[in-house]
Parts: sequence; structure tokens; C-alpha cells
Amino acid sequence: MTFSDTQQQGAAGDVPARLSHRQITTVMSGLVLSMFLGALDQTVVSSALRTIADDLHGLTAQAWVTTAYLITATIATPLYGKLSDIHGRRPVYLAAIALFTVGSLLCGCAGSIYELAAFRAVQGLGGGGLMSLAMTIAADVTTPRERGRYQGYFIAVFGGASIVGPLVGGAFAGRATLLGIDGWRWIFLINVPLAAAAAMTIVRVLRIPHRRVRHRLDYFGALALAVGLVPLLTVAEQGRTWGWSSPRALLAYAMGLVGLAVFVVVERRMGDAALLPPRLFRIRAFRLGVGLHFVVGIGMFGAMTTLPLYLQLIRGMSPMAAGLATLPTVAANLAVTLLVGRLIARTGRFKVHLVAGLGSFTAAMLVFATLRVGSPLWYAALGMALMGAGLGASMQTLTTLAQCEVPHGDMGAATASVNFFRSNGGTVGTTAFLSILFTTATGHIADRLAQARHHTAYRRLLAQPDNAHALAGVLRPGGGVGLEDSAFLHALDPGAALPFLEGYVASLRLVFLTGAAVVLVAFLIAAWRVPNLTLSDQ
Repeated sequence: MTFSDTQQQGAAGDVPARLSHRQITTVMSGLVLSMFLGALDQTVVSSALRTIADDLHGLTAQAWVTTAYLITATIATPLYGKLSDIHGRRPVYLAAIALFTVGSLLCGCAGSIYELAAFRAVQGLGGGGLMSLAMTIAADVTTPRERGRYQGYFIAVFGGASIVGPLVGGAFAGRATLLGIDGWRWIFLINVPLAAAAAMTIVRVLRIPHRRVRHRLDYFGALALAVGLVPLLTVAEQGRTWGWSSPRALLAYAMGLVGLAVFVVVERRMGDAALLPPRLFRIRAFRLGVGLHFVVGIGMFGAMTTLPLYLQLIRGMSPMAAGLATLPTVAANLAVTLLVGRLIARTGRFKVHLVAGLGSFTAAMLVFATLRVGSPLWYAALGMALMGAGLGASMQTLTTLAQCEVPHGDMGAATASVNFFRSNGGTVGTTAFLSILFTTATGHIADRLAQARHHTAYRRLLAQPDNAHALAGVLRPGGGVGLEDSAFLHALDPGAALPFLEGYVASLRLVFLTGAAVVLVAFLIAAWRVPNLTLSDQ
């Protein structure tokens, strides 16, 4: 049977006909390239953001570059699910790539930090579809049992991007100019040929049949969701700068809560046409899947944000070296994902892997919480391997859990909901972990400095010209410290830097203990609440 014969047969039914392994891998090749485009962009930009902000004279406003992308991508994600259910996966996916490409071109031409933030918002409109639609299409062409088998492709994408991103970002940001253009601008311009290759691949290989689902677009729901999320995501990024209880923050909380309340009311009234259909939340497996994605997203994104800070601040690694040091996470993640995918395909059982994965992730957080200034790198690598294995076993099974009982006509909306909740969990985790870190670090460092200053030898170290110069502006009258910039750590004598490093480690310990508690909650929910289902092979 040819691929076209398969399409013709599938067009007559509600669900596409079952594809062969070769046909599925052909489709996956296009999805992988598109997902790599979105994943690479995030890691490349984060590693070079400091250089970009310095060049555009907007260091204090650099957070808006991240916030703008996050806001539009988060809001667009559920819209893509609904649009693809109505119009088909391929045209909507190509539209997402086109928007991402336009946004990348504009970012490469930005003349100020605020222009860059605005253009990143355009980029986010496309980026919100690259991830969720790829997962939706994978669900279209595979049975519930088979999905885990192909999750390794997606995990490899994220793993590769986490390694390649810092290297590429550091290489471009380190060049003053390249072909007469500022080096950092190539971080965005390189997306154009990659996007063109992704689009051509999608046009060529993504030819699965589409049965139109008659949905109305929930415009009022999308507007209410924007009103609810924009203030909350903004305060999540800016809260440490504004103050969590400042008038601006309180206004943002109020606007966000009102917007979300209106969104819930609108969704109930829209019924089947809702952006996030309420009927999906009556499905127990879906409800547990998206809820656990939110909780695990808190721990996952929080750990992925703060662990590099340990490697760079405490171990003194460059961004490129820190990226390479996370190879144990990538290797364990990919290996376990492939293994668990094959086991699920063979047995149809996934709960045991979900519970084991969350247990491994909890153990990783506890390992990170016991890191010290002088801990050997192999000990940190042990935690990374446990985290990679835990995420490899749990993330694919959570997606499978959320999708396994959803009607095929709602698969786009359901998969978009998975990404929506995980993304919001990631925002909460990143914000909460960084807030805990930087809120407590000042006090921990001040305490350790006060103890160290009781020793004459340490006071002599501080008085040395190089150390005194490095600490100018850091040590405040009355024993306080200013931590707006960590560059001084690299200029200090190791002995003089020790109280600062110990203070940071004490705060990181609190961060990872918080993460362990969060992931432990997910572990308990998975162990006691997730049903021990056997997945269908149809």
C-alpha cells in the first residue's frame, strides 16, 4: 500500500489510517526540523542576551525581551490547537513558521531594546505553534501505544538545542561584526534559512489527511485569556524589580485574576467552541495529565534555570562550558525516553514509568540541594543524570496520559492545552526559583561576610588592591552587598570570593529543596491518583 493509498482510505474516516513506521519517520523528519528551530532560538537568545542588551543600551530592560516572547507564545498556543482542528495541521503549521520567520527578520533589524521586545512578541506568535502543533501531529499519526516510541525524536531536539544553543549564541555574540552585520544579529537572521528548510520539508512530507472539525473560533475567550495572562506573566518577570507588593504588582494581580475569571465564564458559555473546551476537563486522564504537566513544569523549568547558575557562579564556567557540562542530562534523557517509549509500545502500560520518572526527578532535586562550593563535578553530573532520566520517563508519559482518552476531533485543542499548562508551570517555576534565589542570597552572603571579617587574614585579603577594586560598589556601608552584577566574582581572589560563593550555595539549596517538595507532590499524585491504564493499539 502506498502513502497516497493510505491517505485516501484515511480521508473517509474520522481518524487517519494507520501509517507504517517508515511513513511516520518521514513525517517526523519535518516536525523535528521545525521544533529544532523553536528550541534553538530560545537557548541561543538566552546565552547572548547580556551582549545584546549592552549593544542596544538596554541592560535594565532586557527582561522584556524574554517576557514579550513568552506572553505571545503562551496565548497563541491554545489558538493553534483550535485552528489546526478547523483548517488542518499543515497550513496552520506553515503559518506558524512564516510568523516566526518574519519575527526573526524584524529582530535582526531592531534598533533598541524595546523594538527588539516588540519584534520578539511577533516571533512568539509563531513560536507558540511550532511546539504544540508538532506534538499534535505526532498524536495524529501514531496510536497511543506508539507515541512514546517516537518521543525520542523530540527529546533529542531539545537536548541538541540545549548544547548547540549556548555554543552558537556565544560564537555570534563574541563577534563584533560578521559580513558587515553586528554578530548578535545573526542569532536571529540564522533562523531565516532554517525556517525555509523547515517549511519546504513540511510541504513535502506532511500529507496526512484532514477531516474538518466544525468549530467556531472563541475570540472572546482568547481576548479574556490575554487580559488574564499578560498582567500575570508581566509581574512574574518584573516582580523582583517592581517589588511583589508594590502598587504596580497589586494592579497586575487584580487585572490578571479578573481576566481569568471572565475567561472561565466565557469558556463555559462557548461550550464545544471554547478555546480550552470545558468538556475536556471532565475526562479524568486529561485533567490529571495537564495538572501534572503544570506541577512538573514548575520543577523542570525552575531547575533548568537555576542549575546553570550553579555551574557559572559557583564553578566559574562560561555559558558554553556550562552548556557542555549538562551533557549527562541530555544523554540520560534521550536514552530513557527511547527505552520507555519502546516498553510502552510493547506493553501498553505507562503508569509505572511515570511514577519511577517522578521519583528519579525528586532524587535529582535532593542531590542538587546538597551541592557545596567544593563539590566534585561528578556529583553534580549524578544529579543531572537523575534529572534527565526522570524527565525522559515522565514527560512523554504525562503527554500520553493527557491524550489517551481525548476524542480525535479535539486532539489539537487537547495537545495545545498540555503545552499551555506546562508553559505556565515553567513561568511560575522560573519566577519562583529565581525570586527565592536572589531574595535570600543577599542575606546569606552578608551573614557569611560578617563571619569572615572576624578573621584578620580575610580582612587582609579584602584590603589587597585587586580585591578592593573588584568589590568597589559591591560592599555597601553597614555590611550590605549589591548583587546586580556577578562579574566581580571572577576578578576576586578565591579566598576572598568564598563567602559570596557560600551565600549563593545556601540560597540555591533552598531553591532546590523547594523544587524537591514540588516534584514530590507530583510523585504522590501520580502514584495514588493516576489510573493504571492499558493503552490502545488502534
